Amino acid sequence: MARIAGVNIPTAKRVVIALQYIHGIGPQVAHSICEAVNIDLTRRVNELSDAEVLAIREHIDANFTVEGDLRREVQMNVKRLMDLGCYRGLRHRRNLPVRGQRTHTNARTRKGPAKAIAGKKK
Repeated sequence: MARIAGVNIPTAKRVVIALQYIHGIGPQVAHSICEAVNIDLTRRVNELSDAEVLAIREHIDANFTVEGDLRREVQMNVKRLMDLGCYRGLRHRRNLPVRGQRTHTNARTRKGPAKAIAGKKK
């Protein structure tokens, strides 16, 4: 099993698909990594040599922020907004939608299950 950026990537899948199991790598970035390291897009992870896996690992470490570092960076950005007290920070603090969505009827993913209000029924 190949281990890249602290993640065990699946061996039976194609390299482009398997790289997307790493947080911070999507389809476009996975394609660009394969092109940069000269790996055919149809090859599977279990067909790669140790040298090719090492080349992928070094390319990712040198050029991309992934996994723990990326999560930490995003968390620090959210914390900075909250400390500033700006509108986006307040929305994060109250666990409400941040990007302008309506909350009167929707936003159940962010707000959690609906709470019953006594005497609401008319």
